[in-house]
Amino acid sequence: MAAAAPGIDLKKGQEAMVTQYCTFRLDGFTFGIEVERVQEVIRYQDMSRVPLSSEVVRGLINLRGQIVTALDLRARLQLPPRPEGQWPMNVVVMTDDGPLSLLVDSIGEVVDVEADSFETPPETLDGVARDLIQGCHKLDGHLLLVLATDRAVSLPEPARS
Repeated sequence: MAAAAPGIDLKKGQEAMVTQYCTFRLDGFTFGIEVERVQEVIRYQDMSRVPLSSEVVRGLINLRGQIVTALDLRARLQLPPRPEGQWPMNVVVMTDDGPLSLLVDSIGEVVDVEADSFETPPETLDGVARDLIQGCHKLDGHLLLVLATDRAVSLPEPARS
């Protein structure tokens, strides 16, 4: 049997829109970012703190000579802090300003998801999650929350007095 080309569902005999997501866990939730946005996934790296920065900015990492900002995605999504002794993983994503690291609890797998399983966030979802979650896909036994990557890496302007 010949292998199917990406985006072709041989069972249905028609072309299906399929998106690949790099998945990761945060506070028990499963999130996904489109694979083409992810540069790489790396273990925890020592960071240099940045004075007077947003609480979301955990520091700077040296990624093979390139200085990369590391954002704590738990803080960005207003989730509880990571337990002591649990080291985050880095999901390095490409942005218009270059690579940026998102600190997550653990890395999942790359999943293929058909477009017809996508749903927008319910109207009852509010707060920062409403802005940073693009929607979700129903998977076997759980939901894949699709991160609005561009909005997640854009930090709100600090209030000026």
